[in-house]
Amino acid sequence: MRFREALTALFLACLLAPCSAAPKDRASSRRNLEDPRPLVERGAPSSLSQAAPLLAADPEKNQALAAAGAALFRALYPDLEAPPFPPAVSDHAYTGVLKEAEGGVYLPPPARSKDFLEYVLPFLACYGAGPGDRRPPDAAQLRGTLPNLDRAAQLNAASVLPPFFRGFVYENTGDLPRAEGAYQKALEIAGDCYPAELGLARVLIQRGRDGEALTRLSGLAERYPGNREIPRRLARLYAERRDWARADPLIAGILQRDGRDGEFLLLRARSFVEQKLYQRAQAPLDSFASIDAGSREYLFLRARIQAEGFHSREGALGYLRPLLRAHPEDTEIAVYTAALLMDSPRAEDEAEGRAILDRLLQAPGARVEALALALEDSVRRESWQDAKGYLDKLLPLRRESGDLFNACRVERGLGNYAAALSYARELYGRDSSSEDAVSVFITALIDTGRNAEAARIIDQRLAAVPGGAVKSRYYYFRSQIRGNEEAVMNDLRSSLFEDPRNVDALIAMFEVYHRRRDQRRAAYYLKQALALSPNNPQLKRYEEEYSSRP
Repeated sequence: MRFREALTALFLACLLAPCSAAPKDRASSRRNLEDPRPLVERGAPSSLSQAAPLLAADPEKNQALAAAGAALFRALYPDLEAPPFPPAVSDHAYTGVLKEAEGGVYLPPPARSKDFLEYVLPFLACYGAGPGDRRPPDAAQLRGTLPNLDRAAQLNAASVLPPFFRGFVYENTGDLPRAEGAYQKALEIAGDCYPAELGLARVLIQRGRDGEALTRLSGLAERYPGNREIPRRLARLYAERRDWARADPLIAGILQRDGRDGEFLLLRARSFVEQKLYQRAQAPLDSFASIDAGSREYLFLRARIQAEGFHSREGALGYLRPLLRAHPEDTEIAVYTAALLMDSPRAEDEAEGRAILDRLLQAPGARVEALALALEDSVRRESWQDAKGYLDKLLPLRRESGDLFNACRVERGLGNYAAALSYARELYGRDSSSEDAVSVFITALIDTGRNAEAARIIDQRLAAVPGGAVKSRYYYFRSQIRGNEEAVMNDLRSSLFEDPRNVDALIAMFEVYHRRRDQRRAAYYLKQALALSPNNPQLKRYEEEYSSRP
């Protein structure tokens, strides 16, 4: 009985205790809700917006906090509509630090200060408070703010400002791992602090994690359509990926705001050049000419239009040679110039191009672009041992589809058919819809005796592709696995019917008649093949043989 009475008394005590304490707790909670300082110190756009009406309830008492909140909101969240902070009517506790920050001067807090805002408001001088797009101070100045930011974090761990500002310091002093961590910490505290997410996206780009950056920037673009930095970052990223379908609308929007934005006039022109829309590239370049007609990028795009759009080697070289003299260490210009010269039928041009390429290759740590050009040149000349040397240097640095395609050709040229098949499988696995990848894979299958597998792919492609050059290619491949010469000839005739300029089919027809010792027909196909591929080393050897015959 006593046990039951004691249990009942304990239950009643537990039940009544919170009721008796509730008024005190509610009063304390109400006081906290009515105190705007924690909301201002938190520094998130939502908390600053919540603070504004509380500050307005007693503007004279709260004018220092109101000035601090207004300055933070204006500097950090310019894309959002500012809440109605009450204006300051006289000097207040933060007058000095805010005025100095507007002038770009960092005013350290008083010694032994325990006022959180005195530690963070001076940083607005570094971040860019006030008019214009002021550059951040140098690295030493930025690092000098870290002890005060650390102290601010100790005074108020619930504020987004110390980790966000630390992220800004680390980003602008090159300490990217710490910048990433600081920005992530800021977002954990306040997910609506979008400048922290934008800063994190910038850091991710610099750390080579473009995919993560794109995800964050795309989300930010939807939530903050008025922000000017986000579309610029997105456009640059898409341009680097050559995703012009996504980059072009962003570039157009940026130029609609400012038609004389030099960077994006050039990016628009580059987009058109990369998409082979050379005439359309002329207008943004003409607009840019009034800004900086001596710009390296402007002149290089003009050269590319001459070479690729108008097929004028001399017109392009008129831009490229002076550019190369002005920028002798510019690998992109040097490689492009060398490739253009080496493709010239003039011996002196070819020699000039090779001299440029040799200089690039002899430089310490030759760039991948130079190695790739040397590889392509060796493949074109069928100098397989040289090509193998360049390939072995290139692939550890870069493994693009074009590099794998050349790797297949090199290994095949050297008779290393198993290695060629390995590269071909990798290329085919990347994109089985690419006709080049399919062709290389079929060739490698045939070379290694996997005719049944090759035949299945050939039959599938012949049934799927329309007539023309692509279908011609597959008839040629099928001719290579036929069991008798008549079937071979039928496929070669079909190949040439679809595309009379198929060099491989012409060479194969020549070889059939050459084996049959039918010199008249052999010479006919050899002449056609040489007209299309005059520098083919194999055909050159046959040309000498047939030219010596009566």
